[in-house]
Amino acid sequence: MRRPSPGLFVRHSWVCTGCRARASYSSAANLSKSKNLPQTPARTRFAPSPTGYLHLGSLRTALFNYLLAKRTGGQFLLRIEDTDQKRTVPDAEQRLYEDLQWAGLNWDEGPTVGGPYGPYRQSERTAIYRTRAHDLVSNGHAYRCFCTSERLDSLARHRNAAGLSAGYDRQCADISPAESEERAHKGETHVVRLRANDYPMFNDLVYGKTGQNRPKSKLNMIERVWDDPILVKSDGHPTYHLANVVDDHLMDITHVIRGTEWMPSTPMHVALYNAFNWTPPSFGHVPLLVDKAGQKLSKRNADIDLSSFKDKQGLFPETLVNFAALLGWSHTEKSDIFNLEELEQIFNLKITRGNTTVAFEKLWFLQKAHAQRAAASNNLAFQDMITRLSNLVQETIPTAQLKPILQSRNIPDYIIPILHADAKSYTTAPEFLQRNATFFTTTLTRQPYIPTPANEKEPIPMNALHTAAAALSLVPDSHWTVDTHRANISSYDGCNAVPAPPNKEQPQPKDAEKARVAADKRFKKELYHYLRWALSGGAPGPGIPETMAILGRQESVKRLDEGRKLTMKLAEGEGVEKGEGSDGNNQDKAWMGSLAPR
Repeated sequence: MRRPSPGLFVRHSWVCTGCRARASYSSAANLSKSKNLPQTPARTRFAPSPTGYLHLGSLRTALFNYLLAKRTGGQFLLRIEDTDQKRTVPDAEQRLYEDLQWAGLNWDEGPTVGGPYGPYRQSERTAIYRTRAHDLVSNGHAYRCFCTSERLDSLARHRNAAGLSAGYDRQCADISPAESEERAHKGETHVVRLRANDYPMFNDLVYGKTGQNRPKSKLNMIERVWDDPILVKSDGHPTYHLANVVDDHLMDITHVIRGTEWMPSTPMHVALYNAFNWTPPSFGHVPLLVDKAGQKLSKRNADIDLSSFKDKQGLFPETLVNFAALLGWSHTEKSDIFNLEELEQIFNLKITRGNTTVAFEKLWFLQKAHAQRAAASNNLAFQDMITRLSNLVQETIPTAQLKPILQSRNIPDYIIPILHADAKSYTTAPEFLQRNATFFTTTLTRQPYIPTPANEKEPIPMNALHTAAAALSLVPDSHWTVDTHRANISSYDGCNAVPAPPNKEQPQPKDAEKARVAADKRFKKELYHYLRWALSGGAPGPGIPETMAILGRQESVKRLDEGRKLTMKLAEGEGVEKGEGSDGNNQDKAWMGSLAPR
């Protein structure tokens, strides 16, 4: 068996089927008695053709087969169906390996890892297919067809003109075995056809009993024809149908999960299994992926190519795997957020019927959720976020602009707390950098400050906001932390800054406390509004304590001072900020509330 040179991929040690079965017994034994799962370990396969790159639909197919195998304690195989050499893309096989491994779908048997059922490329199994086709010819379930392409074309045109379906008239079916063997031995061009007397229905894992239940032949006023598919082409190579069935049987595949586009071919495959006297695997067909207009997602669309997702858009593998799993699969969990290991524990065959609309808004929701997970665990995805953002900052922001902000910090160290504080908003590196652009400049552009509408209540005095901001600025560098700022803002008592409503009667103590709490809440809301405007120009982003800690004391105090100067006119007429009657050396500290030095 030909294998790629070692070192290109992670080589997994091969373990015999019996050992695997024993090792996976506990997993299989713990399966719930659900009609949506087999009760024995499943052997599944993903069998792509290297005529193109892995796309969203093929990733989902691979994922469902992988998850079924892992959920039941079975094995997941990779097989390369490369018989169509003319359409093979030179680097497609290499890319296929890389993309599957990026997604975490490592195969138990197949190219680069080996196994007892190899070779795992169809181009290396031609002799096997010829032998099996010869077996069918020998027992009468197949026959050699020597019809020329001109005759077949004439037959097709004849039927098409009459408005009839395609088919073959079995002109060569009654050629004696001796004559057939002799003509083939002399090199006469021929194909091998299956003698398909019927196409039986089958029990689909998703759709139930289905199939075309075709009659033995198509009888019409012109002639009788049959659906006798070609198994071996005139060049001696197998068709997809023969190679697929032979390989699945010889590799002991128990379950085949594939797209609904293959459903029309499945009765033919079942007929071929019957001709070999083999037991077919269980088939399950997953719904077609369509866009919001109901059009099939084309695998030639670069937007659904895995390279677009992982390289251009910077999606985490966890995000794309999570997204692909939800396309046509239903579950009973409380959340849609899963990594691969979690999916392995809960996957079943509750596949929906009918087309599945791909809503990419969900993809970005999942990206944000997995970004939060990554930031919390500091995993490889988080390191990737740091690297992408660091490179982007270096490429797009001048060093002179960064230096005053960074001070003694390097770019990755500066980015890490921003990511921790705002990971819930991370989609791509460019979008995240744009959202948090105010952290990477010392020149902040602010629109005029507009107080929050107070619903006919008295507005919060601007002097009170200035006072609170000044108090927060007094924290020294040694205590300039998120926890300090959060505690100070929380403990600052702003109820005295809120104008009390006119009330001629003395309120009851219970009502007075309720009014105090409401006044403090209203003040805090306006303070946060003001601080966000002063510190980041009102742009959304991390919380105020986090923003102040990330910017550092020097830059934060500078921005708060800029905000105070820009709103001085709003504060005119509200009174002075210093205690009345105080001198410069004995300033009244009552305005500092809980932040006043003790």
